[in-house]
Amino acid sequence: MRYGRLTDLVRLALQMQGRADGLSLDDIGATFEVSRRTAERMRDAIKDALPQIEEINEPSGRKRWRLPPGATGRLADPTVEDIAALHRGAELARQNGDITTSDNLATLSDRLRARLPGTMRTRLEPDIAALLEADGVALRPGPRERIPEETLNSLRQAILAGVWIKVDHRARASGLLSSNGRLGPLAMLLGEGRQYLVAYSQWAKNVRLFALAGFEKIELTNESFERPKGFDLSAWMQRSFGIWQEDVYDVIWRFTPAAAADARQYLFHPTQEMTDEPDGSLTVRFRAGGLREMCWHLFRWGQQVEVIEPQILRDTMNRHLVDAAHPLKICVEIKAE
Repeated sequence: MRYGRLTDLVRLALQMQGRADGLSLDDIGATFEVSRRTAERMRDAIKDALPQIEEINEPSGRKRWRLPPGATGRLADPTVEDIAALHRGAELARQNGDITTSDNLATLSDRLRARLPGTMRTRLEPDIAALLEADGVALRPGPRERIPEETLNSLRQAILAGVWIKVDHRARASGLLSSNGRLGPLAMLLGEGRQYLVAYSQWAKNVRLFALAGFEKIELTNESFERPKGFDLSAWMQRSFGIWQEDVYDVIWRFTPAAAADARQYLFHPTQEMTDEPDGSLTVRFRAGGLREMCWHLFRWGQQVEVIEPQILRDTMNRHLVDAAHPLKICVEIKAE
């Protein structure tokens, strides 16, 4: 039986041409989320259509397949959607203060655009503008931190070079300045709201978060930095609901029947489990730290969610409510006078 999904086969051919080491059957299965037998059928379909496919034998005996440059012909030409996706990424990076990434994506877009036929280029700009507006990217609201471009460039260079950095960093909470600290940068967490550097602190002997806005000096050293043995950024981040790394708790939330359908569309945490209750409510369970960030999110749901566990999260929610009500009470009393 032949494999018949043309879009998957085109993507597979492009991947086989784009990777110097080719693809194995395991790679195909993982990328397209198919069984090994289906992966074999997809490979065979490419072999039938493009006989110039090359077979690579690894020392372990596993086989990989790749296509030589130019084998896919015009299939490799970018589409309007491809160019629009790059513009979307460039605009989001610019709005988040990452000007270097924005410029790099814009340059890549220009290079791909140069390969398009003239007729397609003439309708490109209005199509891109329409797609960006449809996504809400061009008019994306909300406050954003302004991070100096030199801060992002220096940290990105240090991460790629794998070297220690010497920094002056001002703590957000206390305002205290730490001078000449030595950090091993691992990754930057960019996006909405606060933005952070994940780095190994020589002083703390542990991986910590550092607010990007707090860096007042960054100096790259010539000393190589090796990430902590066994450190997995994805696993480290999954310990938290958001950014902050704290003690991990078994968390249980229950959404009302009125909010259940909406809540079911959310991925609150990668470890979450959802249970539909007989009364129509929805129970969500996961393991994570970051109680303050959980509170910030739960406030959006108002009275449509109840915290079942842990008790410390319920207490934290109540404390935030009291803190939020205090300045409001003062404001009301002043107006009353």
